[in-house]
Amino acid sequence: MNTPRLDVIGLVVADMAASLAFYRRLGLDVPAEADTQPHVEAALPGGMRIAWDTEEVIRSFDPAWSRPEGGDRIGLAFLCDSPQEVDATFEALVAAGYQGHLKPWDAVWGQRYAVVLDPDGCGVSLFAQAEA
Repeated sequence: MNTPRLDVIGLVVADMAASLAFYRRLGLDVPAEADTQPHVEAALPGGMRIAWDTEEVIRSFDPAWSRPEGGDRIGLAFLCDSPQEVDATFEALVAAGYQGHLKPWDAVWGQRYAVVLDPDGCGVSLFAQAEA
């Protein structure tokens, strides 16, 4: 028997175009024509994929589904090349209208760290190894 392997990270979104615009700013390569699609996938480095489905798609096969409330259900973390890139990326996202959740700080575990909320309120971490 083969062991299952993690292959896709799936996100359920209220507004596909808004969600894709956010993740494009973080470097994910998603074509513009995907904005109007109910299901979208993109390749990630290392062979994994990320997928977005609208809430309507999920309800189409799970009519009892309802939007989660109160806290993150998934956490995505984007590795930056430097502490300066963490700060710059955070500032660029906030300047573009996204909500900063935790401003960049030097974490006790040796990383520069920040958290921005995506359009559906999920925390997206930005991090880099701290400079020695």
